[in-house]
Amino acid sequence: MKLPAAIAMISLALPGIAEAQDKLRYGQIAGSVKSVSSLALYTAQRKGYLKRENIDLDVIRLPGVHHMIEGLDKNTVDVSHTATPYLIQGVLKGSGTAGIVGGPANTIFSLIAKPEIKSFADLRGKMVAMSLPVDTISIASRLLLAKHGLKEPSYRTRELIGTQTRAKCLLSGECDAVPLGQPDDIVFTAKGFTKLGDSLEVIPVLQFNVIAARRDWAAKNKDLAVRFARAFGDAYRFMRDPKNRDEVAGILSETTGASPDVARQMLAFYYEPDRGVMPRQAEISLPGVTKVIELLGVSGALKPPLPAAERFLDLQYLKAAGLQ
Repeated sequence: MKLPAAIAMISLALPGIAEAQDKLRYGQIAGSVKSVSSLALYTAQRKGYLKRENIDLDVIRLPGVHHMIEGLDKNTVDVSHTATPYLIQGVLKGSGTAGIVGGPANTIFSLIAKPEIKSFADLRGKMVAMSLPVDTISIASRLLLAKHGLKEPSYRTRELIGTQTRAKCLLSGECDAVPLGQPDDIVFTAKGFTKLGDSLEVIPVLQFNVIAARRDWAAKNKDLAVRFARAFGDAYRFMRDPKNRDEVAGILSETTGASPDVARQMLAFYYEPDRGVMPRQAEISLPGVTKVIELLGVSGALKPPLPAAERFLDLQYLKAAGLQ
């Protein structure tokens, strides 16, 4: 028997000799550590999907939204979770990055107001917090307000990045209404705050987040990129299977700090029925990315002619993993 074959047989026979794992640096925005947007990451870690794919994931915390694509360009990370608008802007400025794995597709943001505010009309002249103008959170909030008869300057705005920052503004009384994700919107509503509406009213199809990589890195490490995509695909499939609901709620409660009851409410909100919040298996929605581009055009962040969604994506790794 040839030596390499003998070594391979020994490796299979002895549990103590394992195949070496590939190191993969994963960029996570610091503000998303306790967010539902990181649930697939935590599920992939807890269920051993990354380990099964021989991936040693090194999670690197990046300080803010502008650092997600920058971290890739500076080779601080290999892959990075990012909101799609920042990927689009980065590529248009010359970044050699592309979305390679899907993330939360249409994250729901609820417009939560002080208890005494009972309708959209009550927000006239009041302070409404927004994220950055390019962020789909801000775009959706403005569309929601306009749908109910309020356009600037009939209300005032304040730029606050991050759900937790906006929640603090609402609690302090400095803001009259703010867009909040989960679990904060559920928690605030239970405390008597008013939910006026949510982003799905105005944006039913979207690709809110993706996991991006440098095109040259992904091409050089194709097998690793495919295995990474496969691990996240398994995580999303596990998350949406009804028989796993209690276990997923436990992971969600532990990682976000939400109570088990609130965690179950969140999952029911997403999946009963399915509201398109999470991908089925880490796929990227081309119509969803196209919608992001259209919204950036509406906001003035992009000028016509608007670019095609394919310019910002490289779907070959999802396709090789059987996920796209």
